[in-house]
Amino acid sequence: MDFNLFLKSIPKIKNLELPGEAAQIKMSPPYRLELMERNRELMKSAKQAAVMALLYPNPENQAHIVLILRKTYKGVHSAQVGFPGGKVEHSDVNLKMTALRETEEEIGVSVREIEVLRQITPMYIPPSNFTVHPFLGISEETLQFSKQDEEVEDIIEVPLAHFLDEAAVSSTLVKTSYKVEVEVPAFRLNGHIVWGATAMMLSEVKDMLKSVL
Repeated sequence: MDFNLFLKSIPKIKNLELPGEAAQIKMSPPYRLELMERNRELMKSAKQAAVMALLYPNPENQAHIVLILRKTYKGVHSAQVGFPGGKVEHSDVNLKMTALRETEEEIGVSVREIEVLRQITPMYIPPSNFTVHPFLGISEETLQFSKQDEEVEDIIEVPLAHFLDEAAVSSTLVKTSYKVEVEVPAFRLNGHIVWGATAMMLSEVKDMLKSVL
């Protein structure tokens, strides 16, 4: 998709009514509602984080969205695909600043290069007890990425046309906390399987973009 075509949709994106949970639930694992119910009390004291869904043109002026592959570590999000972002720090003046700061730290894109269009629907993540606040941002310039080696295994540049194609929607088997494999909705992007909270947030981004493009 030509990036200039995408730019024409920005006024509509800024004023669009958010699809919210109706969009997110399309990519929800079947056991999520049970986890939410079990963690209802924990949600009240959840840690806070913010992430950035960043769109930009490649050198051929084709619109892309960037994701990251996290390092393998002892944690619930080990080796998973996600948005650049992370937990709120005391120095952050607001959630938007958290998303911008973490994006700069993890993929090397300066705060000055990003225009934040809007915040989208927050999401509670039961396994880590975080409420994640996603932001939709753009850069009108082709970006030079530099990954944070301590946390990021790879930077994944996904063509927007590929992301919006229904053929990218699939499913995968994952193990639950009960050691039972279940089939969950997933995106297949650039050879990576994206499921869980990131897929749910991507689903809202997808519905937003498809409604204006």
